[in-house]
Amino acid sequence: MACISTFGSSSFKTSLFWAERNFIAAVASSPSSNVTEDHMPQLVPGWCAPLPFKTEFHKDPCYLSKSAKNMEKVRIMLSQPKHKSNSVVMVDTLKKLGIDHYFEEEISAILDFSYNNMHKTHKESDVGLTDTALQFKLLREARYHVSSDVFQRFMDENREFKQSLSKDVGGLVSLHEASFLNTGEEILYTANDFTTKHLKLSVKHLGPSSGALLRHTLEHPHHMSLKQYKARHYLTHVLSLTSNDASLSMQELARTEFQLNQQLYQDEFKKIKRWWSDLGLARELPFARDQILKWYLWSMTALPGPQFSKHRLELTKVISFVYIIDDIFDIMGSAEELTLFTQTINSWEDSSALPGYMRACFIALKEVTGGIAQFVEQEYGLNPLNFLSKSWATLCNAFLLESRWFANKQLPNAEEYLTNGITSSGVHMVMVHLLFLLGHSVTNETVHIIEGNSALVSCTAKILRLWDDLGSAMDENQEGFDGSYVECYMKDNPSCSLDAAKLHTKKLISKSWEELNKEYFFNTSVSPYFKEASLNCARMVSVMYNYDEEQQLPMMNDYIQNLLFGGITRTAETNSHSISC
Repeated sequence: MACISTFGSSSFKTSLFWAERNFIAAVASSPSSNVTEDHMPQLVPGWCAPLPFKTEFHKDPCYLSKSAKNMEKVRIMLSQPKHKSNSVVMVDTLKKLGIDHYFEEEISAILDFSYNNMHKTHKESDVGLTDTALQFKLLREARYHVSSDVFQRFMDENREFKQSLSKDVGGLVSLHEASFLNTGEEILYTANDFTTKHLKLSVKHLGPSSGALLRHTLEHPHHMSLKQYKARHYLTHVLSLTSNDASLSMQELARTEFQLNQQLYQDEFKKIKRWWSDLGLARELPFARDQILKWYLWSMTALPGPQFSKHRLELTKVISFVYIIDDIFDIMGSAEELTLFTQTINSWEDSSALPGYMRACFIALKEVTGGIAQFVEQEYGLNPLNFLSKSWATLCNAFLLESRWFANKQLPNAEEYLTNGITSSGVHMVMVHLLFLLGHSVTNETVHIIEGNSALVSCTAKILRLWDDLGSAMDENQEGFDGSYVECYMKDNPSCSLDAAKLHTKKLISKSWEELNKEYFFNTSVSPYFKEASLNCARMVSVMYNYDEEQQLPMMNDYIQNLLFGGITRTAETNSHSISC
């Protein structure tokens, strides 16, 4: 595909080009006459299958020695003269593979050099669109204050991108990826429109495999996508076919990283299943959703990596109760029971007046919340029980307001609905728990998160609420009328068509992404882990709510089969864990 060939002439860049070409040739020579993504597993290396190694594999001397050698090879390559664009491409590759955390010092030195020399390099006419866009993307991702004005020299007097760029597929792909790091800049809006238009046209003129890769880029831009999923795709379909010494070392590191994380996630999922079974709520509340895997996927996505194993387990318990309580409000509870339940959550005390199923839920909720508070106190010396219980009260108050609106078929105006819907999404409550699980104390900065006024939380919640409302699908067993933002907006604007209302909603989602980007790149008051978790939750939304015509979640199933249960090929085990909502 042409996008790789424009990276330059260094050996590493060239190897990437030939990896792509070899992949295309291999697919073209496949015995199947219908070359689609479904036939790609024939070309996938054996490492994709779950490995029979023990959890302590990462302590094995042989593994440690081999990994150390691979890391040293990559470090040597990264230490080459920084003016070579090869270094920047390597940084991008490491990030795409999700192993950049091993080389933070080297990457920081490369990006510092790149940032300090930007004013020189971007005035040079021989620095092409691909390298300019890649440098911009990497620097902004690393939270350097880099201006999108670096793209002005690729525009004409009408402030449109030059038509001559429309044939540079590699430059278009690089600019397209950079355009999603928008914090409200007009030039990046223009870049996104320009690249989307011309890349879609390019797909028509490419072969089946090249076209499939380009469509994947259009459908799953890196900044908007789950890093683990993109890393798996990149390693499988591009880098695994290179023979360059540095890329082979990166491949081994990335494969091992993937396998170790997968083993850990599988072990955690077993623990969550055991906890859920022991809790007994599935028997006490048979009407409620029993979707352990979906609950765990939120945590697995928000906080990837071995250092957050305990945090993921606790966070999954929190998320499970969001779904359970939502079902109590949406399906089972009468108006009187829901009012009493909300009052009990607010008081956090006596539950004796509640119906049996509500009492069982409240007792279990108190037990889980108390356990998290104790965990935080043991780890960091702060007991946040009061803040955690208040976050549950805030959520239930929002649920109760919605239930009263919709029990009477009373649609609020769109602004009222969305303000309450941001809270009833559950994002605020989950992020408050996550804030303390990550060890944040109560400060002037974090109080905005606790009170729900931080864009890191509110924008993620708005993205979730609006995405959910755009879909007409209803979760299994969901029979209640719960309205939507689209419905409320059309009520406020009687002359507005359904398509226009959906377009307006999508624009609100885009605007929320820009605000979230701004907080993610430039907010220094909270840890990068909390910011990454917020961004990851927003990335997960389109996967979690991307229903097809049969009310299934194909993206979610693909995510599960690729990242959690290991095989790209479908097996009885992976199919048994598919999500159907």
